[in-house]
Amino acid sequence: MRQKIRVIIADDHDCVRVGVKRVLQAAPHIECVGEAADTHGLAELLDACACDVVVSDINMPGIHGGSNAVSFLRRLLRGQSRPCVVVLTMICHAHMLSGLLHIGVGGIVDKRETVTALIDAIEAAFAGRVYLSQHARVAMEAADTPLQLRAGMLSAREWEVFQLYVQGLAVHEIAVRLQRSGKTISTQKRSAMRKLGLETEADLIGYARQIGLA
Repeated sequence: MRQKIRVIIADDHDCVRVGVKRVLQAAPHIECVGEAADTHGLAELLDACACDVVVSDINMPGIHGGSNAVSFLRRLLRGQSRPCVVVLTMICHAHMLSGLLHIGVGGIVDKRETVTALIDAIEAAFAGRVYLSQHARVAMEAADTPLQLRAGMLSAREWEVFQLYVQGLAVHEIAVRLQRSGKTISTQKRSAMRKLGLETEADLIGYARQIGLA
């Protein structure tokens, strides 16, 4: 008998969770083991339930306030016995999508896609592949510069600098807070932008807003 893929759904909109659950219930090889409306609820479910794939929005309430689900998902994907993550989103900016792949997301499905895309994404992520739905793939292929899937994931320090910078701290202020040199902070900021496919300060701020960090 084929192993069922255990899935947790996380989205702050009830209608989205209901719709996704109905899609999953129609797939005999997939089992929905829980639902969450925010990252706090998702964290509790992950502690209580064995899960293979998390299907999550990224603009839902975070544990520490705001819409910082991406920060939580990044930490989740860095864990030892981590589930796969499929992001369900309306984001269609290539740099934003590339950034999600760089933190380790296994699939991106546009909310305008057919139900088949979500099932395909869950199966692909579970099998260790990267999946982009049609809308997401078209957006990335239309980018001015080629984007490589997971060309380089941000280190913990690069992510820390990135978050502090988009929160409004200047490079020298981050250097003081983290007790590092300004040159080191500048290098880590540039490296984070390069890995995320961001070329300008406007790209950086736009990406941070899209994922709920600014």
